[in-house]
Amino acid sequence: MAFVDEARIFVKGGNGGKGCESFYQDKLTRYPRPDGGDGGKGGDVTFVADKNIHTLLDYRFKQHYEGGRGGHGSSKNFKGKSGKDIFLRVPTGTIIRDFETKLLIRDLVEDGESVLIAKGGLQGRGNHDNRRPLPPGIGEAKTIHLELKLIADVGIVGFPNAGKSTLISNISKVKSKIANYHFTTKQPILGVVIHDDNSHFIVADLPGLIEGAHAGKGMGDRFLKHAERTKILLHVIDMAGSEARDPLEDYAKIKKELELYSDKLAEKIRLVVANKMDLPEAEENLKRFKKKYKKEKVISVSAIENKGLDKLVEELWKLLRKAKAEA
Repeated sequence: MAFVDEARIFVKGGNGGKGCESFYQDKLTRYPRPDGGDGGKGGDVTFVADKNIHTLLDYRFKQHYEGGRGGHGSSKNFKGKSGKDIFLRVPTGTIIRDFETKLLIRDLVEDGESVLIAKGGLQGRGNHDNRRPLPPGIGEAKTIHLELKLIADVGIVGFPNAGKSTLISNISKVKSKIANYHFTTKQPILGVVIHDDNSHFIVADLPGLIEGAHAGKGMGDRFLKHAERTKILLHVIDMAGSEARDPLEDYAKIKKELELYSDKLAEKIRLVVANKMDLPEAEENLKRFKKKYKKEKVISVSAIENKGLDKLVEELWKLLRKAKAEA
């Protein structure tokens, strides 16, 4: 399934049904009696957050949604049926804005949270009870911009080929594409990490970042926005420098990109993962790293050999409990 995190759609409430203007008369009635029924109200359009949906892909293929039209009233004071309401389901974490004004309408962060986005038109009024007939209302119409920011407990960041995909595949219930070339991960991937029988947490593997990511280079700004909702940033470093890069410089560059993108990212709890510790160059680089970044919490792992991952999961769980307690 393709991951789509932005879409533009047109929504419109259904038009109200026409009221009826009619008169009843029989042989016992001297004067005709008005008995025209009201029309039905137009259907509303409502967005609903659904935790079981993870992409806005459907809204790329269908971009026009309209509530049902209200039924017309008829004689004998029969009222028209209300138009069918439409409920558009979107992933939790979807931000809804008015496309024209750019104003925020609602940020749907909780499963089941909803917002009425386009009201259906009022029903037309019939002439029953000697009332003056009125025309039906027109449904509200809006062009809407949808933007998804993933909701995860932990966001995994780092340079391409640092081993993020291998890491998330080995600690969670997700099988991410793994290969020895840059940008294997081209879209955010969510995984569920089981801590014990009664607890778990969500991790998001974000595509590899590069210098200039905060300004959109390599679509970095599209990926960094998903890290904003996480509680912890898991910074994965190729400590062996297998890509002919210095792991200390890698860390400094990604840290700078996070700071340049937003203060919110810069202030998040951060845990450093020294990956690829199975390679001989990693130990010496780790000593250099700890000497320079003395305040950073570092967990040494070899994701490909599945070593150190239990300790990593336990540390993440402790940090998450602390973050939730302080929230």
